[in-house]
Amino acid sequence: MLSIHARQVLAKAVLPILILLAVGLVLLGLVRRPAVDGVRLMATDFMAPAYHGLVWPQERAKVWLTDLRGATDLAKENARLRDENRALRHWYDVAVALAAENGRLKKSLHWIPETVPQYVTGRVTRDDGGPYSRAVLLDVGSGHDVRIGDVALDAAGLLGRVTEVGPHTVRVLMINDDASRIPVTLGSSHGDAIMAGDDTASPRLIFYPQDHHPVEGERVETRGQSTMPAGLPVGTVHYSAPNRPVVVPDADLDRLDIVRVFDYGDDDSQAPDAPGRVRVKKLPQNPLTGPLPFSWLPNLPDMPGRGGQ
Repeated sequence: MLSIHARQVLAKAVLPILILLAVGLVLLGLVRRPAVDGVRLMATDFMAPAYHGLVWPQERAKVWLTDLRGATDLAKENARLRDENRALRHWYDVAVALAAENGRLKKSLHWIPETVPQYVTGRVTRDDGGPYSRAVLLDVGSGHDVRIGDVALDAAGLLGRVTEVGPHTVRVLMINDDASRIPVTLGSSHGDAIMAGDDTASPRLIFYPQDHHPVEGERVETRGQSTMPAGLPVGTVHYSAPNRPVVVPDADLDRLDIVRVFDYGDDDSQAPDAPGRVRVKKLPQNPLTGPLPFSWLPNLPDMPGRGGQ
């Protein structure tokens, strides 16, 4: 048994000994970092079952409390689900009726369904070069069918169009690049405009009708041109300054990762000839003097209403 004096001395020495031990461990950790890390990991692995044993009762208590709370609210939850099921059943019947009516109307109008576009998914890589300041490279792999002019979209909206195609990558010109010009339609004012990039986050709206000024907050969609169809989501209108409407893009142009490139095909359709249109024949050409005189032309039949000679 220790005497009272020895126990008092030991009690006074415990705190300085612990402080020195702590300082020594800190210095040892700075000098022999790998060895200390190894010891710490071994201690953590050894104490992991004990930590799990301490946490397990708490987790089980939380599960029991959740089950108990759910049992007390079971009647309310059952009533809410019945009301929701009844409402969903009503809207399901409405949807079925509308689908049947839509099918009948399409059949009576001889509706031709639109073709589903083909698309390729690629990951955005860094673009340090190229002729554009706002463009990205997409890694689409080998054997792709991407063509110049195809449309690039992310999960939210329009990103731009393909300008260069390589064996494994394609370059997409962003809608906010200074070289980008895209025809768009305004949702509320029903006017047409040109969305022009200016190397900022929000492209400008130009060439809109003076009697159809863009409305703050209205939707902006593509108007349709060549390989870009109409109705693609672009963004919303915002006035950055008086008489300066811009488009806030739906797509996050600064943080792009996965992008899809759609092939909507070429718009090769031509308008039919209007009734009464007369096709104009080209004059025969002389390689030295140009168009031949009218005396070289064959005799043409008289036009109705003009009378013959």
